[in-house]
Amino acid sequence: MKVGVLSGGGDAPGINAVIRAVVRKGIQNYGYETVGIKDGWHGLLENEFLPLDVKSASGILPRGGSILGTSRTNPFKHEKGPEKIMKNAEKAKIGAVVVIGGDDTLSIAHKMSEYGLKCVGVPKTIDNDLAGTDYTFGFNTAVAIATEALDRLHTTAETHHRVMILEVMGRYTGWIALEAGLAGGADCILIPEKPFRISEICSYVKRRQERGRNFSIIIVAEGAKPKSGKEIVYSESIDEFGHIRLGGVGYFLGKKIEKSLDIETRVVVLGHLQRGGSPTAYDRILATRFGVAAIDLVRQKKFGHMVGIRGNKIVSVPLKDVVGKRKTVDLELYDIASVFFG
Repeated sequence: MKVGVLSGGGDAPGINAVIRAVVRKGIQNYGYETVGIKDGWHGLLENEFLPLDVKSASGILPRGGSILGTSRTNPFKHEKGPEKIMKNAEKAKIGAVVVIGGDDTLSIAHKMSEYGLKCVGVPKTIDNDLAGTDYTFGFNTAVAIATEALDRLHTTAETHHRVMILEVMGRYTGWIALEAGLAGGADCILIPEKPFRISEICSYVKRRQERGRNFSIIIVAEGAKPKSGKEIVYSESIDEFGHIRLGGVGYFLGKKIEKSLDIETRVVVLGHLQRGGSPTAYDRILATRFGVAAIDLVRQKKFGHMVGIRGNKIVSVPLKDVVGKRKTVDLELYDIASVFFG
């Protein structure tokens, strides 16, 4: 059998570890031929493939990004897109596809399964908001990067008696902000699940001032919003999955705090630094386990499923139980973090 593998959506540290595992076990254990599909679903639309073998998959374990590229292509937004994909897959003799992606990419895998494309999903998002799995690879790396940023901001905030605001990714959920904020000792954590009041944030800063702590560290997810308003939008442009670009909530907060408290406030937007570079050891191992499990599902002909992890056990979950759902933050963990606010 020839097995295709693609990565769609935003990049995440660990994609190459998945590809490496799929290729190595597929070839060595099952005798499968493996082909890389370039730039996500775009590659199947445009017949853009890359032969993969043990040699080409060697040395990619620690590399960030994706050797196959990625895109936010939605074939259902292209004229006869699904039909083209089926035709191109048949022409290339691709018998199954390992789809590495988040909710958007996996929703296409689920829809294409209904067209007859044999798909197995691998959960990928640094936001960690996919249902059906406790963790997605890339999340641990993003949290580690955000935590290091908080550690570095702490010293400069204390030295200059400033409020420092760190804006991190998290469109719909605040997993990165919550875990990095808890690990990095943030004085306030703002997440999409808990709309905020400026007055409450200012009260945390003032409480610290009363204790002689003339600086504060705030971490905010890009999708966090005030109780009386909407998300802060960076751009009104919409991608093929209907998403606008969020961003700017950090600067919004900075201006409000500075105006209310007359304290110097600086903002750092971590942005794509969270996605870049080598994955942590945890993400390399998790991504490798996912890749091995995915090719095992292909062997078992368990199509229309996604691999995941629950506790420390790798499981398979029907894609229909995953797509269109969102795993929000553990509010018990947020309550623990809130003990240290202010």
